[in-house]
Amino acid sequence: MSRRMRFRSRLQRRMSCLGLLTLALCASAAAAAETFIVEGDRGTRLRAEGVARFDKPWAMTMLPDRTMLVTEQAGRLWHVRPDGRRTEVSGVPEVAYGGQGGLGDVIADPDFQSNRRVYLSYATSNDNGQTRGAAVARATLAGPPEAPRLTEITRLWQQQPFVTGTGHYSHRLAIGPAGTPQAGYLFITSGERQKQSPAQAMDSNLGKIIRLHRDGRVPSDNPFAERGGLAAQFWSIGHRNLLGIAFDETGHLWAQEMGPRHGDELNRIEPGANYGWPEVSEGDHYDGRAIPDHATAPSYHAPAVAWVPAISPAGLTFYDGQRFDGWQGNALLGGLSSKALVRVAMGKDNVHEAERYSWDRRVREVEVADDGAIWVLEDNDGRLLRLTPASS
Repeated sequence: MSRRMRFRSRLQRRMSCLGLLTLALCASAAAAAETFIVEGDRGTRLRAEGVARFDKPWAMTMLPDRTMLVTEQAGRLWHVRPDGRRTEVSGVPEVAYGGQGGLGDVIADPDFQSNRRVYLSYATSNDNGQTRGAAVARATLAGPPEAPRLTEITRLWQQQPFVTGTGHYSHRLAIGPAGTPQAGYLFITSGERQKQSPAQAMDSNLGKIIRLHRDGRVPSDNPFAERGGLAAQFWSIGHRNLLGIAFDETGHLWAQEMGPRHGDELNRIEPGANYGWPEVSEGDHYDGRAIPDHATAPSYHAPAVAWVPAISPAGLTFYDGQRFDGWQGNALLGGLSSKALVRVAMGKDNVHEAERYSWDRRVREVEVADDGAIWVLEDNDGRLLRLTPASS
């Protein structure tokens, strides 16, 4: 090859690289340029700024340095900067991807700054996909910012039994906040995998909320500890498909769950309580068969709020910032079928929907940053949006 040809080849490679870099920068700029106004059904206006875009994102968590981790169902974990620049994290456990399953939630340890630990939930299989279940693992986020990776991966918990199907894993995670009775405990939502009856069975951990130490040990003071076996893990029972769990400003635990045909719920979670599925519900079966509501069976814990028609809740957090006046302590839920962000006022004796903000996109996840901005993930080919109050 002549020197001229070699030079031309090097030049072409450089131009190709520059072209790819330009495309990436343009894509990032395009995402950042997606700014629009969202108006609530009671007149509140929000400014939505597009920051990045993901393929079937499922969850995110804020890190102390204002970066975040974002999961995609197919098994990718991203480290994302506030301006949308992102780097894939290697070392993620293999996931059983399909239906509602795959890589699920991610949260940071309360001592993340010193131990760099994170917790992940994901669908997995032991028999090449014939049966599946959710698992939760602890890992260390290691490596430099340009090449992050997960190390020291330890599986802490899994659903039992693994069953057929690809729905209702739930596998949302929360850790009790400092200064509360539940400080440092790991809570896991375990869906009933569309099998219904396991939610009431004491020999299956499906359809339950689980409480563990952060190393996977079962606390000796769990409400069903004396029964032993799987029941020793349970914090509450009688749940369907819980796609959000969070602590409010007073330290109380809340979870939302999808009902069947309507009847979505927001529940204040009490230790040892039974929330009634599948014996009672505020909705009915998809085939039209009626289900008795909670009022017919007072022994089951009734929801604080129920939605008919359904909103299909996904993601749950409580607002603790200062940017939105009057929102302190309110619950924020993503809505899938409702294509909205839903705000719930948490009065002492009156929990109710306060306002709904819709921009015709399914909302999968919602979190609050330490500067008071609200971050949401859209479902499917979803954007990461930063929400702030809009000027008048």
